[in-house]
Amino acid sequence: MTARKPWIPLSLVALAAIAPVLAQSADAGKARMDIYGFAMLDMGYETGQSDPDWFDVMRPTKLPTYQDEFGGDGHTYAGVRQSRLGFKAFIPTSKSEIKTIFEFELYGVGPDAGQTTFRLRHAWGEYGKWGAGQTWSPFMDPDVFPNSIEYWGPNGMVFFRNVQVRYMPLQGQNEVFVALERPGASGDPGVLVGTPISDLTARFPLPDLSAHFRMNRSWGHLQISGILRRMDWEDTDGVAPDLGASATGWGINLSSNLKFSEDTLRLQVVCGKGISNYMNDATADVGATGDADVGEALPLLGIVAFYDHTWNDRFTSSVGYSMVDIDNSAAQTADAFQKGQYALANLLYHPLKDLMWGGELQWGKRQNFRDGGTDSDGNLVESFDDFRVQVSVKYSFSYGLGGK
Repeated sequence: MTARKPWIPLSLVALAAIAPVLAQSADAGKARMDIYGFAMLDMGYETGQSDPDWFDVMRPTKLPTYQDEFGGDGHTYAGVRQSRLGFKAFIPTSKSEIKTIFEFELYGVGPDAGQTTFRLRHAWGEYGKWGAGQTWSPFMDPDVFPNSIEYWGPNGMVFFRNVQVRYMPLQGQNEVFVALERPGASGDPGVLVGTPISDLTARFPLPDLSAHFRMNRSWGHLQISGILRRMDWEDTDGVAPDLGASATGWGINLSSNLKFSEDTLRLQVVCGKGISNYMNDATADVGATGDADVGEALPLLGIVAFYDHTWNDRFTSSVGYSMVDIDNSAAQTADAFQKGQYALANLLYHPLKDLMWGGELQWGKRQNFRDGGTDSDGNLVESFDDFRVQVSVKYSFSYGLGGK
């Protein structure tokens, strides 16, 4: 039996911890707290097949690596895992305002993949030019995400909420953020599984260093972001030869929103090496080479292009495309992930400010390094497509306390 996750107690603990401070400040007519969120239903039909732990999202990395890996084609799915609850507090002090956010949703990942369970999104605080906790990485531009109902989003987008300490010397029209982030990466031993390379231990001696510069203007914004990281792997068996080594990861991310009346064009291009875990849907950061260097940081390219259109005060649409392409290392297996493509188009109806429903057509494609085996007719298969039709209903809410 799966243990029940304590999402309700945790949310109540967070609220109870901050309530006395807010109540005292609210009486003085100073502080305020916003309680917000939404309840959301997703239902859809998948024409192909994907990893059942990711039944309600379009992730090219989770499409089959060989014919009928996940059974037959055609699946109906439904869930409420996008539903969200959050608390924001703004507390004045003698010098600057303290800003905090605690937010979670019900989309299980990692060991909870496939479950409807507590998942922390933000646990973050700011005071003046400093911030600490978990929130968006400065390497990311959250405004690139389109107005869609598919939960996971464009696969070629930098998308990572990370634990960090951040310095923000410029805020407002021009913005500069610099952060030290929690390090982490994954490696793919490829065809060398079962050899001594499989026993190497990862070590991260330094935090990831990320930063961005952003210009906010009436026409939209332009942001350039960068990241630098070190990834070590150690040979601890004491038997020669020593297979330990290290790799440097780096990335540059250029992104923008261009506004046209009520419409928005969302663009991003990112390139680098060893930055897969910062991407929305990629695989290993380091791949085995099969030579004396043991492993290398894998080069990566990601793009995003989406257009959000407002038809009138009730109807909106979003259409666009995204892609991530990885240069595989020599020792990765033939069915290792190489390229993923993602596209969607939707029509959403907003009869009320806090109510939305609509439909969306989604497409994803996975391409393997060399091949994915053969189909039932003996033909070589190198890629797998998937189409989905999804409808969603979203009820939003918000309530403010204090601030008078």
